[in-house]
Amino acid sequence: MARPCKKKRICAVPSSLHFGPDSETTSCEAPILMALDEYECIRLIDYEGLTQEQCAVQMDAARTTIQALYSSARRKLAQCIVDGRKLHITGGNFSVCEKQTGCCRRYCSHGIRMIHRKGDDITMRIGVTYENGQIFQHFGKTEQFKVYDIQDGTIVQTEIVDTNGSGHGALAGFLRENQVDTLICGGIGGGAQSALSEAGIQLYCGVSGDADAAVDAFLKNKLEYSSEATCDHHDHHEHHGGDCSSHGCGEHGCH
Repeated sequence: MARPCKKKRICAVPSSLHFGPDSETTSCEAPILMALDEYECIRLIDYEGLTQEQCAVQMDAARTTIQALYSSARRKLAQCIVDGRKLHITGGNFSVCEKQTGCCRRYCSHGIRMIHRKGDDITMRIGVTYENGQIFQHFGKTEQFKVYDIQDGTIVQTEIVDTNGSGHGALAGFLRENQVDTLICGGIGGGAQSALSEAGIQLYCGVSGDADAAVDAFLKNKLEYSSEATCDHHDHHEHHGGDCSSHGCGEHGCH
């Protein structure tokens, strides 16, 4: 007896299931049918920026299965664009995220962000700009982040990661690659704030003092932060160059 196909996990059914060209140019051919698990591959890989391996973990499927689904979905999109055919998203072998009994972890469209890592259910990953135990005060010059894995409101693991020379806009991508979904920092420029927002990272800036104490306060909903903790010279510095430390940003120039 053949073994039944394993259902792929998707975060949610998309709000729009039908797409197509203007009525005047619509092809007479039947619409292209894209399964919901194929759609989820497109969402995770092309929209959220995951690798196929990360997508496989997210959807609880084999990487070879994801490769096949992704290739099929991309081919169907190409057919719709080139031939002017309608696209209907329907069917597939999947199970939808059950928000109440166990969210499907990171990148969930329900808004609950979780990370599947080393077999543990990590409900949050917090990054802090870090230097000698303290919160480093200029995001764009950060050389290290201290990263905290949170499970059920408790710190279960920490590690210090080097940025390896990444700076300013590149740091948002660095944090995303390290699966950080919440950042605590001191001063930060407007451009970096936008990059973090686009990466889906929640920002708590204008924080100073001991890094561990700040995370503890955050978990107790007692963290004091500011939504306007920007570096006034930040954009000017990026345009004209120069050493940011000359402005005192690494110490107290950010507010």
